[in-house]
Amino acid sequence: MEANDVMKPSRRRLLRAAAASLALGGLPLAARAAGEAAGKMKIGVIGSGRVGGTVGELWVKAGHEVMFSSLDLEHDKALAARLGAGARAGTSREAGAFGDVLFIAVPYSAVPQVGRDLGDALKGKVVLDACNPIPSRDGDMAIEAKAKGTGIASPQFLPGARLVRAFNCVGYASMRSEAHRAGERLGIPLAGDDAAALRIAVRLVQDAGFEPVVVGGLARAKDFDYGTPIFGRPMTAAEVRRTLGIGS
Repeated sequence: MEANDVMKPSRRRLLRAAAASLALGGLPLAARAAGEAAGKMKIGVIGSGRVGGTVGELWVKAGHEVMFSSLDLEHDKALAARLGAGARAGTSREAGAFGDVLFIAVPYSAVPQVGRDLGDALKGKVVLDACNPIPSRDGDMAIEAKAKGTGIASPQFLPGARLVRAFNCVGYASMRSEAHRAGERLGIPLAGDDAAALRIAVRLVQDAGFEPVVVGGLARAKDFDYGTPIFGRPMTAAEVRRTLGIGS
């Protein structure tokens, strides 16, 4: 067994935090200090199906407050009741108002309506976008979004949001079974133009039990969109970096 395989968990966390800090080294000092001092967050999940429900549950277990929302409020209430303290259910508008951070995980064809429904609640908020344009499901709008890349297409539907692409390319079953695993953790690629929003996304990926990999700005999100070689393939962070050709 390699020495790294038996590295103490506290040391692994320190090394992961150091890597994240280096990736976001341009972040203003005040924003870095605020992120490091932050406690639990209030997160609104828009679309609490397989991906939204899985990641939201991991955040509840990490100590965050999460409001789940979907087209099936009874499902959301049952999910919140199962998770207990820290979880609640509401409409998408209620979740949008509740969350300091929003996590959107809906079919891509529903993203424009989410933007209309949430309206001003999006403005200035960090929004983690896990939605994938799949032409066979979402129609012509998905073809256009794929051609542009979701990092370019999604902000047009979610005006005012501080958008980060996250949690879109790893299946929910892998995230459910591999969260907080020993050894090298599952890598979650991230892309965003807002450094402070990226820092929050990095922390939430870590809190969910994965290793964040900051790929670059929103234009780079196209590198891990639906249909790319990395999509749907659970990888370690090192494998993600190698596949996408980015530095460690």
